[in-house]
Amino acid sequence: MTTYLLARSSILAAAVLALCAALPASAQTAPVKKPVPAKAAKKAPPKVAPEPAPPAAATAEQVDAAERVYYGIYDCEFKQVIDIVASPKYPSYVDVKHGKVDYLMKPVLSSTGAIRLEDVRGETLMVQISSKSMLLN
Repeated sequence: MTTYLLARSSILAAAVLALCAALPASAQTAPVKKPVPAKAAKKAPPKVAPEPAPPAAATAEQVDAAERVYYGIYDCEFKQVIDIVASPKYPSYVDVKHGKVDYLMKPVLSSTGAIRLEDVRGETLMVQISSKSMLLN
């Protein structure tokens, strides 16, 4: 019986060794693919901002304030220029141009007599009094 166990152990050990030797060989049977060079990515077309919703219709107070706005070109410090014109697209609204940026603003008359031009997007505010104006961003 010991001969039988010894023979069985030897056969089992040989099978395990053969299996261990065969596994690495089978793992490398697939051919190695060469890396494919990446194609140059195409630039996405520039995103166009959706046109904002039209502003609310002007109230009587807004029409009054729009009549009191100081329109024209402002020469500011450091050779900055601001151009204020009545909006041709929206009655009683004001277009303010500063550099390359255009703002659509709603005129509001304050209790002190100053005119506030409020950007409809909420980014900028301009305050006008008879002797001075300030553009706040």
